[in-house]
Amino acid sequence: MSDFQHGPPPQKIAFGIDAVQHLPGYLRSLGWRRVLLATTGSARRSGRAAQVEALLGETLAFTYDRVQPHVPAEQVDEAFRFAHEHAVDGVIGLGGGSAIGLAKGVAYVLNALRAGQASDPDGSGAAPPAMVAAIPTTYAGSEMTPMFGMTTRTDSGPRKVTTSDARVLPRLVIYDPALTVDLPPSLTAATGLNALAHCVEAVYAVNRHPLSTQAALAGAHAIGRALPRCCAHGDDLDARTEMLEGAHMAGKSVADVALGLHHGLCHVLGGSAGVPHGLANAIILPHAMRFNLDATARQLDSLAAAMGLASAPAAIDHIEALIRNLGLPQRLREVGVAQADLPRLAHLAVESKTVKNNPKRVGEAEVGELLRGAW
Repeated sequence: MSDFQHGPPPQKIAFGIDAVQHLPGYLRSLGWRRVLLATTGSARRSGRAAQVEALLGETLAFTYDRVQPHVPAEQVDEAFRFAHEHAVDGVIGLGGGSAIGLAKGVAYVLNALRAGQASDPDGSGAAPPAMVAAIPTTYAGSEMTPMFGMTTRTDSGPRKVTTSDARVLPRLVIYDPALTVDLPPSLTAATGLNALAHCVEAVYAVNRHPLSTQAALAGAHAIGRALPRCCAHGDDLDARTEMLEGAHMAGKSVADVALGLHHGLCHVLGGSAGVPHGLANAIILPHAMRFNLDATARQLDSLAAAMGLASAPAAIDHIEALIRNLGLPQRLREVGVAQADLPRLAHLAVESKTVKNNPKRVGEAEVGELLRGAW
């Protein structure tokens, strides 16, 4: 491959044990004086939210700690009202993909409002764009991308829509392995599989480039080594560090390439059937890899080699065994998807721009067959 484009906006990445302790200095360097913290009830219960609140001190304008999976639009609206009321400079997402996604959604709406505001009478101008910071405590990878999904209610049921905007790419990302040691094995496994799926789709993305490929291969190598250790011994800080490095590379690999069938299906399963994103990844990944194999064998052979495996088929078998050994569900019926709902889900999937970016052409019949095989 000789022709490619690459050039995401700049990010400040801070990686290391206890890196979160430097948060106040990082925010000062960005010029942020007022921030909204978006996080979850689990972060509140674990003490992570209080830890970050203490570091923020007077910079903290408000904490929204009710984030739900799949970023419901009504929660974005609710958190936006607090952010607008307090005229925040930035929104910090603490937690997994939903917390970081909500932070992006709030910044997106704030920026749309501020872009339409006229200058103030004193000539000071409208408020500057709101920026995003991310402190991931799972391996979901949202911190490295300018994309977020938001679930809205429609007459035909809930639907998750993905938006991409360079302004919501987190300007600051703090990776602190110490914040991940109490992540339960189930969430470790599910979000770890999400990270591995990023590597898979990046390595054969239709607009892949050398940097995305190398990030995907490095991420798959680290995740393959570290994920089983993290699930078996959550307090293994070396394993947690390697796993977070792998998740970072996985997120970087998809930061500016097109996702395909796998993630398009997972978004539909999450937004329209309520399947947690990590579990959807675990169920769909082997099926999507097998479907794409005849069009992507060369790229998947490279992924297999990075994981110490002989071939693309061996990599698919290995990932399937890994999912089984980690105790993750392997069938859609295990996560509450009704067989009668598969045709509707297939129809929604083929309308997805993500599915349309798949390296192998896919229609509603093929998606339906894949879903039936996964059911």
